[in-house]
Amino acid sequence: MLTTTSSDLPATAGRWDIYGPVHKGLRRGHCALLQRLATTDFTRDTTALIADLRMHLMLGETHLADEERFIHTALERHSPGAACDLERDHAHHRARFTEIEAAIDALEAAADPRLADERGRTLHLLFSRFVAEDLVHMAEEEESVWPRLCALFSDVELAEIEAEIVGSLPPEIAMGFMQLMVPATNAAERAALLGGMKANAPAEAYAAVYELAARPSLTPDQLADLEALGLAA
Repeated sequence: MLTTTSSDLPATAGRWDIYGPVHKGLRRGHCALLQRLATTDFTRDTTALIADLRMHLMLGETHLADEERFIHTALERHSPGAACDLERDHAHHRARFTEIEAAIDALEAAADPRLADERGRTLHLLFSRFVAEDLVHMAEEEESVWPRLCALFSDVELAEIEAEIVGSLPPEIAMGFMQLMVPATNAAERAALLGGMKANAPAEAYAAVYELAARPSLTPDQLADLEALGLAA
């Protein structure tokens, strides 16, 4: 029989997870858009797909900027140079965003169906490269950077950093992240995410998140679990 003792647990066990929920949301968004790009007939109307892809790229850019402004800055104060590799990855992501945006523009400008199909394929491949790179990057942050943050900061301090990030977001961007995270997290994470918001946010803001992020994306059983916890709007 395999027995787990406290010494077997990672240093991050039970700690404030500053990366997990948002990364789960971004992964879910990446995969959903990859599937849509793979199955789209680019000779037809792609307006909704392009709008959703641009919103996702905006969320990705916001996430990079927030990590740099709040997490990397805090890390550098205690460990100078620790964020250099992270910011090199971020610069590469931004170059990828520029390529993807150019591919979107080219697709929108394609009048000939054959050209639209070829440019759609290019967009799909570019986005797939970005997703592959970002999946590796996010895993490295969770496996290497989060343990370092846990060693440097208390849970209270990590929660304060996260609160600064959330407080800096415009409402429409904050809602975009919630729409990614709520269906991507497990039951305990979802309850903590929504419970914290219900306890601290204005009632109308929580109601909007419940109606626009939880209700459209969760199963009836998942919604019933939230209701049983007193987390229905």
